[in-house]
Amino acid sequence: MGNNFFSVSFDLILLDKAIPYDLYVNSSASEERERFVRIYPKNDPLNLEDLKLFKKKYFQLYVHEAQRDDYLKSLISVKGVGDKQKTDVIKSSAIHYLDKLFSDEKEFTTELLSETISECKVAVESMVDVIKDYDVSKVQGLIASLSFHDFYTYDHSINVSMYCISLFTAARPNASKEEIVMAGLGGLLHDIGKIKISTDIINKPEKLSDEEFNIIKSHPTYGLELLTENGCPDCHGVDFNIIKRIVHEHHENFNGTGYPKKLAGADIHLLARVTAIADFFDAITTKRTYHEVLSTEDAIGVMSKSVGKKIDPVLFEIFTKSVKQLVMVGKLNKELPEDFDPCQPQNVLPFRAPKSYKIEGFGDKDAPKQSFGKIKKKVG
Repeated sequence: MGNNFFSVSFDLILLDKAIPYDLYVNSSASEERERFVRIYPKNDPLNLEDLKLFKKKYFQLYVHEAQRDDYLKSLISVKGVGDKQKTDVIKSSAIHYLDKLFSDEKEFTTELLSETISECKVAVESMVDVIKDYDVSKVQGLIASLSFHDFYTYDHSINVSMYCISLFTAARPNASKEEIVMAGLGGLLHDIGKIKISTDIINKPEKLSDEEFNIIKSHPTYGLELLTENGCPDCHGVDFNIIKRIVHEHHENFNGTGYPKKLAGADIHLLARVTAIADFFDAITTKRTYHEVLSTEDAIGVMSKSVGKKIDPVLFEIFTKSVKQLVMVGKLNKELPEDFDPCQPQNVLPFRAPKSYKIEGFGDKDAPKQSFGKIKKKVG
């Protein structure tokens, strides 16, 4: 079975129901000689008095890695605990899963990919259970309260997943949980192709050279190749074709100027267009080592200049409506260039004076909402 255990909070143990995991303690006083002993069996109900006794006797409880998925699934049923604590646990698990893919210590195999995607799906299902009723503002607040990892790609992927869940739910209020999970899973895996790119390039704090940026721009194609060549026969409940399209198309621009295929409009999968907005928003509102972040108001203002060019007008309108109590006063009348890419590090965001575009389907109360917008004509 192996000594692969993770610690769990006393506050996040399921009570008064059969717990779907075994509880362990480390009976060794030496970190070099850990010895885990089971103190409570799976499928037995645990009550508050039992838990209080454990708190008095033991410093820390553990669950075996093989039962992490069962532990995550139980979180939604834990009473009296805030969403932040639950989300912290889910995020830590998602980072653990992603790290298995990105780690140089493990050889990439079909089995590893299949296992990781299945595990990521459980993490996203748990996340959907916690935040399915969150609007974008509430998701943003939750993200700001969470701890950050030292590898930006992990935090960014989890943030994008959360924003995708929120935006897709707002765009499709009657979507099934399975559909929402695919939106979140696509967001979590959208940068999977970066496992084939050196972390020296991914984490470079200054602007990339043209050669380095071209390598970065290969990650959607790398991602598609990884998913196509390795498949995922054991990924039950995962629509692999949708995940492949999100991974491959999330850098396509609405006006056809993106990469790698220069797709436009509705030819880009809906969930790839959702991911593009989430990717853009998180890139300019979440602190990175190499640039200051924009306020929510300024971020929305900057993104609005890319409507119909980089991003889907109707989805963006839904996104802005999901940012509650936003008052647009036009403090930052600037835009980012059309070739701005969330993957390109910038010491200073490359703002410029905006051009004017008239967008059909954006900001027009009479526009047909099913059109998902299109550029009508340039007017200035």
